[in-house]
Amino acid sequence: MGKVADTRERQHGPLDNFLGADARKGIAEQIKINEHIHATWVDVAFPEDDQPEEHGNLYVYPIDDTKFSLQLCYLTYSDTTTESAVAYSIQFFPSFFDQFPEEALAGNTYFSTKKTAVLQFSIEGSSATLLNELRLAEPRDAFTGLLLRSRQAAGLLDAALRHISKPVTVAEVPACRFLAYDSEREKILEACTIIERNDGRPPTIRELSRMVAMNECYLKKGFKALTGKTIHEYQQEIRINKAKDMLKVRGISVTDVALTLGYSSISHFSTAFKRVTGLKPCELLS
Repeated sequence: MGKVADTRERQHGPLDNFLGADARKGIAEQIKINEHIHATWVDVAFPEDDQPEEHGNLYVYPIDDTKFSLQLCYLTYSDTTTESAVAYSIQFFPSFFDQFPEEALAGNTYFSTKKTAVLQFSIEGSSATLLNELRLAEPRDAFTGLLLRSRQAAGLLDAALRHISKPVTVAEVPACRFLAYDSEREKILEACTIIERNDGRPPTIRELSRMVAMNECYLKKGFKALTGKTIHEYQQEIRINKAKDMLKVRGISVTDVALTLGYSSISHFSTAFKRVTGLKPCELLS
């Protein structure tokens, strides 16, 4: 059915930003609906005193005047009295929209922006049902499964557009035409993975561009478009999130954390930590 179990989702892009730094993600499952739509769901836990409400975001990524991709992100609870939640990410690639007339797309307010946009929507009953079916349904054969999941994804997109609850928030990220190609998006995602695996010594932008075979300028522009962060911001967030886990969960000393994550001094680490979290490392432990 295209479902791949026990694969960890890369910590990149809208879903990671959508959930926030305090979210603890478990094992993710990817659902390849078809070549135009991919979906992922992941178990998530939050601190007991800081559980966000159920909500959804629609991310619009313009690539050209008539080309763009969309990503739906959801946070849902099966039991709101627990700390456990399920997050979903459903990505509609530019090829999905090739089946629609350009004038139909141009007439939709949400697709008319020339820059990356984030729209918030409410999750109503039918969407919650579709999400559960997308995750749990076991069709009788592969073909009917693809048909079913395609309808579910289209139904979720339709519901999201009908329940936009806040005006468009436009990010200062211009359209990136080269992101219309799967191969170029994969290079950006590969760069994210490299950063995550080398948090003790983050590669320079020049090194990163060589590792993924992408021009430095394109890498920086595409990275910001797909993740909402600069490469440096992303590197810092990955390192500080790991530092929080090492300090609070594993009880490692501030000195050892700073050394493990490659900071030149405790002072440098403390400054970076406070810039991201608003706290000094020692304040996190108090």
